[in-house]
Amino acid sequence: MFADRAKIIIKSGKGGNGHVSFRREKYVPDGGPDGGDGGKGGDVIFQVDKGLNTLTDYRHRRKFAATPGEEGGKKNCHGKNGQDLILKVPEGTVIKDAITGKVIADMSGDNQRQVILKGGRGGLGNQHFATSTMQAPKYAQPGGEGLEIEVLLELKVIADVGLVGFPNVGKSTFLSRVTNARPKIANYHFTTLSPNLGVVDLDGSDGFVIADIPGLIEGASEGVGLGYEFLRHIERTKVIIHMVDGASVEGRDPIEDIHAICKELEAYDPEILNKPQVIAANKMDACMGDQNEIVEALKKEFEPEGIRVYAISAVSGQGVKELLYHVSDLLKQCPQETVVYDQEFDPAWRMAEDEPYTVEINEDGVYVVEGPKIEKMLGYTNIDSEKGFLFFQKFLKEQGILKKLEELGIQDGDTVQMYGLAFEYYK
Repeated sequence: MFADRAKIIIKSGKGGNGHVSFRREKYVPDGGPDGGDGGKGGDVIFQVDKGLNTLTDYRHRRKFAATPGEEGGKKNCHGKNGQDLILKVPEGTVIKDAITGKVIADMSGDNQRQVILKGGRGGLGNQHFATSTMQAPKYAQPGGEGLEIEVLLELKVIADVGLVGFPNVGKSTFLSRVTNARPKIANYHFTTLSPNLGVVDLDGSDGFVIADIPGLIEGASEGVGLGYEFLRHIERTKVIIHMVDGASVEGRDPIEDIHAICKELEAYDPEILNKPQVIAANKMDACMGDQNEIVEALKKEFEPEGIRVYAISAVSGQGVKELLYHVSDLLKQCPQETVVYDQEFDPAWRMAEDEPYTVEINEDGVYVVEGPKIEKMLGYTNIDSEKGFLFFQKFLKEQGILKKLEELGIQDGDTVQMYGLAFEYYK
């Protein structure tokens, strides 16, 4: 069975503890502290593998964890960092928080590799805590905890064109004729159990990727049949080809079939019907002549809406070239960039939700924000990147920290300090 969804638990590595030790050398009986720092815990990283097209690797294993950092050692020896865990997924995989359903990352477009969970920081050794009044500290900092979260992986196929239609209308035959794909073809309903992708090459025009979206039937958006499992794959497509049985071999009404599928697409996501559409009336090789009353009825019903109808035969090739060039023209009018879902959730937020914080003004007029909540967020967020800093700003707003600063009278240009981070405040 094609696997395009999986729910797994991922955990980053715990940071190694700082070490407590003192120099013990000949003629140096009372040496100072020399405990080394602990190693950083391993990150959990998702990476696109172009050779994968399913999430099968995550269907039979539930838990994945990076390794922890090692404890620091004597003589200022730094503990070994934990090994990162790299999870490979097909391009188009969307990673969501399993509880809220919010997007954590979309492994599409330029985003081929992303750190999802950062490992815990290594704890500081006792050498860092020596002062003029405490020259022999007998304590060290413990390593930061790793993050653990349950995520939902959803594969949304990346294709320019989505081929939809009821079973047995000839989609697989059409795909095998116009692309390099070789799907299984048989005269049974629901033979196609996975989205088949193929590349269409056209002389004198740009090629494109086409995907056969299987299993769409009435009730698909409500979970009937296999349809709901595959509706997500049409979200990224730019053009939709409706394929119908133009010869009515099985006695179906093609017009009703198109309306039924449009109803399912609209129920799943109304935006899908805003995409350019075209109708392919297949199986013309089973008809007498180039035209018939079914094709004429389709044109009368849909062409006033701007949806062109092409009479084709996937078996003989009749009308196929004209259809493909029309689809190519439609694609040129569409935005060229891949649809990529924006990040809505950072796992570090959940780990800091119940932690306290304080906001105070020190003697220098600097606004100081401290507490476990802030320390955790700084440890798990890459402030140096623009995206990471914007996410941290969002966190400060949602946690009420910016509101607290405003209540204390902060003005544009005032300095805010959070542990080792200092920045100027601007509303």
